[in-house]
Amino acid sequence: MQERTERQRAGIPDCYTAVDVETTGLNPRTDRIIEIGAVRVKNGREMERFSTLINPECRLDARITKLTGIGEEMLAGAPVIGEIIGRFVDFCGDDPLLGHQIRFDYSFLKRAAVNRGIPFEKEGLDTLRLCRRFMPPDCRKNLAEACRYFGICPDQSHRALADAVSAHLLYEELAGRFFSCPEAFAQTPLICRIRREQPASKKQKEVLQDLVKYHKISLTVQVDSLSRNEASRLTDRIISQYGRMIKR
Repeated sequence: MQERTERQRAGIPDCYTAVDVETTGLNPRTDRIIEIGAVRVKNGREMERFSTLINPECRLDARITKLTGIGEEMLAGAPVIGEIIGRFVDFCGDDPLLGHQIRFDYSFLKRAAVNRGIPFEKEGLDTLRLCRRFMPPDCRKNLAEACRYFGICPDQSHRALADAVSAHLLYEELAGRFFSCPEAFAQTPLICRIRREQPASKKQKEVLQDLVKYHKISLTVQVDSLSRNEASRLTDRIISQYGRMIKR
């Protein structure tokens, strides 16, 4: 109780939404969200949870399944991101976002929001940045190792809700221990400039489908889910690898 009083006097944020996303890869321009997990926290206490799988409308790499335990069969009946992102933005409200390397998660969520025309400007609290300040230099600082270092038993790693909860518990532990350094806990704007993507045109889809049929290949992504840029890159990649169609 004394620690929380001191923390509140120091102005350390204790209201936030802790969030984590699992994705098909590391690049928000080319990869997609497969799971969102979040916890709303008020006065340091968990109030509400948000958790959903997301159908990425593309084939899932085996390494992602091995890392997360999420298989394609689990995603087949899940909603697509466009059906979920509005609910998630509403869930967060005006809270800052908290996470372990929060800019990574935010970049994926911001792209999804922008593509649906939903404003999503946020400030962030980053437990990775805090760990880099308060943990010894030679210690590993990924979420699982940081939790172990501070005596927190993480739940199932690399699942979104479990990692969001772990980030929340880690932040509370750090705030309780290091409230004498309030400047380290200041929330900062999450700057991520993203333009809204346009869906692939009818002509682009037709060209792709013709290339697939001509070269007798299968795609790892659903054509109808592609943006114009994605369709263009995929077309160029197929032509580069298999060649153009020759009219007979």
